[in-house]
Amino acid sequence: MSDSNQKIAVITGATGGIGFQVAKRLGQDGYTVILNGIQDNQGAERIQELTEAGITAEYYGFDVTDEDAVNENIKNIGEKYGKIDAVINNAGGLGGRSRFEDMTTEFFRGVMALNLDSTFFVSRAAIPYLKKGNNPSIINYTSNAGWNAGGPGAGIYGTSKAAVHTLTRALAKDLAEYNIRVNAVSPGTIDTPFHTQNKSTKPEELTSWKNNIMLGRLGQPEEVASVISFLVSDDAAFMTAETVQIGGGQGLGI
Repeated sequence: MSDSNQKIAVITGATGGIGFQVAKRLGQDGYTVILNGIQDNQGAERIQELTEAGITAEYYGFDVTDEDAVNENIKNIGEKYGKIDAVINNAGGLGGRSRFEDMTTEFFRGVMALNLDSTFFVSRAAIPYLKKGNNPSIINYTSNAGWNAGGPGAGIYGTSKAAVHTLTRALAKDLAEYNIRVNAVSPGTIDTPFHTQNKSTKPEELTSWKNNIMLGRLGQPEEVASVISFLVSDDAAFMTAETVQIGGGQGLGI
């Protein structure tokens, strides 16, 4: 068991994109960071990168949609460190596109599992260890699609993210008596490898996105990480059940 003063953060889906920048930022903030992912080779590379930067980091490879795997791994983390201070439910994604008429039940359940089930499984498993944490909190990820139902074929993604928004508030209500705070971030269009392909294959789509963002540019993963750094900190000790938009004013009209 580690020093009880050492803060422990678990970040799911943290081998790339926003998740890795969150891990890096929290590591710089002094946390021991536990990265989750399903690409073990990439996980090992990320741990090496963090370690070389003087950050204490560990990688746990498991699928966040697998209830048993989540329970086993979160328990192992909690038992090893004696507590968890922050859970960042970063894992999730679009999961593909499908119109409703042609949507298979398998696709529907897959997208809901990726975004909603994973957030529920990880949060539930971590609660006993968060209760032992210092200013403990959970950060979930929702999306503008949770309000506007998403673009063509992204209806179930939007539905799952709306559910995460409500789950965030419900968890906040449920866990307030233990002083466990639960907040969400709603990133806009962030410049990650996810959008790299669009830059080369659909530059006009990228331009239209930028034109729909008040600040006239895509966000950077570090800009999401800095908001999460604030939300898990003592500076945000009176914030719970909130969803913070990180989108540069996206979709509000210019």
